[in-house]
Amino acid sequence: MLKWFSLVEVKELNSQIDNKIMFGSYKKEDVIFLLKDVSDFQLEGTIESREKQIQLGRHYSETLPIEYQPPASYIQLFRETLMEYKEKVALCTGIVAEQIYQLKGEDTVLVSLARAGTPVGALIKRYLKERYNKELPHYSVSIIRDRGLDENAIRYIIEKHPNKNIQFIDGWTGKGAISIELTKACQAVYEKFGIRLDDTLAVLADPGHCTTLYGTREDFLIPSACLNSTVSGLVSRTVLNCDIIGQKDFHGAKFYRELAESDLSNEYLDAITNEFPHIFVEAKQRAIQLQTRKEEANFQGMQDVLRIKEEFQIETTHYIKPGVGETTRVLLRRVPWKILMKDIESPFVKHILMLAKERNVEIVHYPEMSYTCCGLIKKVERRQ
Repeated sequence: MLKWFSLVEVKELNSQIDNKIMFGSYKKEDVIFLLKDVSDFQLEGTIESREKQIQLGRHYSETLPIEYQPPASYIQLFRETLMEYKEKVALCTGIVAEQIYQLKGEDTVLVSLARAGTPVGALIKRYLKERYNKELPHYSVSIIRDRGLDENAIRYIIEKHPNKNIQFIDGWTGKGAISIELTKACQAVYEKFGIRLDDTLAVLADPGHCTTLYGTREDFLIPSACLNSTVSGLVSRTVLNCDIIGQKDFHGAKFYRELAESDLSNEYLDAITNEFPHIFVEAKQRAIQLQTRKEEANFQGMQDVLRIKEEFQIETTHYIKPGVGETTRVLLRRVPWKILMKDIESPFVKHILMLAKERNVEIVHYPEMSYTCCGLIKKVERRQ
């Protein structure tokens, strides 16, 4: 049985939400963040010092990387990429949204996994509004590898929207770690509260074959992967640090208000949204085809990862981040060792080549993999 919130707990959680009317730069009709504002806490460290702490055993969710703000040339490349792929992103959004609507209907709550899932969830919400005139609630919650879903946030959603279908959303898949984490977390919610949640993760791109609900399995560039908070509502990665997050709190995040002049979050959403009318018919047709075929999630991308692990003598798959989105993250906020690239001429890797050159990271031609590229994290003790 679900242990419902006490009156005190409800007031505490509502207070967290009320205090976030101005949390993040998205419009409130696009998303509500179920996150505790930890903007006043100093959690950042240099990329190198943070990497060393993580590799020595400190959990990555206890600290934050310093937000990397790319130069003007990189921002220009982002804008060019957005213009080039906005229709493709819109189509993949539509394909996913149509499947969600087919499977679960209008009694659905969209729950994005912060932060990469947040712009995708906002786009799916906008698509369903434009296509079917259905205003689905959309929340952004935290999930952390090895620590699970924010159960306070999930309990809040269940309390707020009883008998609704929850649909979890993320941006893309890599090795499938978050898909696996979500399955474990949904089982934990069932065991604790007697509520059965659907652990099927909806994503725009599923190159790792980690889910059955996707827009494409092509490992293409989703422009929102190119940047950090400035394309994610000025919100940081999520934080779970017991020094500042209490048992009755939501997981935390920072709101980088000082970066408002560099914010592209709403510009990104608007650019994709403007493409929706052009793809309505194709999106529905493709969604029906995918649901008819219903290809299983076999995590085949993990075979590439295991082979790379052996070939490059890497001690753990945690240091291997496959796919365009994950490779971008490695270059933006980890200490990269090498970048494996299937095709250096691919239009999806222009920003990766620029970042790798800036950080003096070796590019290795590696054609025998299903991913477009793969980022390898440097072991801090490794000597070049």
